[in-house]
Amino acid sequence: MRDVLDELARRVEGGEAVGVGTVVATFSSAPRPPGAAMLVGADGAVVGSVSGGCVEGAVYELAREVVASGRPVLQRYGVTDDDAFAVGLTCGGIIDVYVEAVDRASFPQLPEVLAEVRAHRPVAVATVVEHPRWVGRRLVVWPDRTAGDVPSARARAAIADDARGLLAAGRSGTLRYGPDGQRRGEGLAVFVNSFEPPPRLLVFGAIDFAAAVARLGAFLGYRVTVCDARPVFATRSRFPDAAEVVVDWPHRYLRAQADAGEVDGRTVVTVLTHDPKFDVPLLEVALRLGLGYVGAMGSRRTHDDRVRRLREAGLTGDELARLASPIGLDLGARTPEETAVSIAAEIIALRWGGGGERLTRTDGAIHRDG
Repeated sequence: MRDVLDELARRVEGGEAVGVGTVVATFSSAPRPPGAAMLVGADGAVVGSVSGGCVEGAVYELAREVVASGRPVLQRYGVTDDDAFAVGLTCGGIIDVYVEAVDRASFPQLPEVLAEVRAHRPVAVATVVEHPRWVGRRLVVWPDRTAGDVPSARARAAIADDARGLLAAGRSGTLRYGPDGQRRGEGLAVFVNSFEPPPRLLVFGAIDFAAAVARLGAFLGYRVTVCDARPVFATRSRFPDAAEVVVDWPHRYLRAQADAGEVDGRTVVTVLTHDPKFDVPLLEVALRLGLGYVGAMGSRRTHDDRVRRLREAGLTGDELARLASPIGLDLGARTPEETAVSIAAEIIALRWGGGGERLTRTDGAIHRDG
């Protein structure tokens, strides 16, 4: 949903009723995760995707019908359906798609949700997708408050509590309760779309490789910061894809960000400085913070010298084991752009548990939960 939120808000603010299909559950080898969304505008325009192309045609037609009728629909698509080949989901997966009409009346909190997402503040939107009377009701959940029209106080309390748990974990998913929000039972299904702040990618070293890493990191959904102590190199014009370009000593900047709570276990750090006076103090800080990934560029000789200096600085074997150096996967990369792909491939593989092998040489599931 994050990918289509701006367009949704623009159309709704203009007075349009927009058909929205959202993946609320997946089974087996589903092509898109929960939260993936597709918009169908009044002019027939399509934004986003729920299946990477497999069932878009069917969801498009259903969205048009839902806007016309005003009645939301929860629809399952998969190879077990009689029309599986008609909709094209032949990869073996099954997806549940909730299709609704969104306008100012049905989602009055949309502008506030968009403002929170743009400000990188956490917020979750919980939508009732199954219930005898409440389908389409919504509860917007912040860490400290809620807003919405779910009628039952008991259900609101249960949904808010569980939605905050999903939000803290950075996950979207469907919650199930008894008809009045009982912790056990069936009758009430609520899809929670979590808009946690995007993970950060900190690129240290304002070199040509950094521009390619920043560009690819932004494409992958990271909030990218480029930092270098040299103002002549750390300029906005050289790094247009970065959210921030900072002139500071790298280790000092990272320590300040950690003290302010601005980095966490999802944060990625790439050290591209090639200079011991920058990268050794920086890695001393980074390897002790429990970040998601810390990688450093350089030859194997540079790596050996760097590790020696870090040992002399007091880092332990366990701390040094967190360092990805030389950075990236063995793709034979040569250009800055190819090297950025190599670095991104290593980050993705570590995040989701991939081995970096060619899929044609492996067996078993293609997608992992990490």
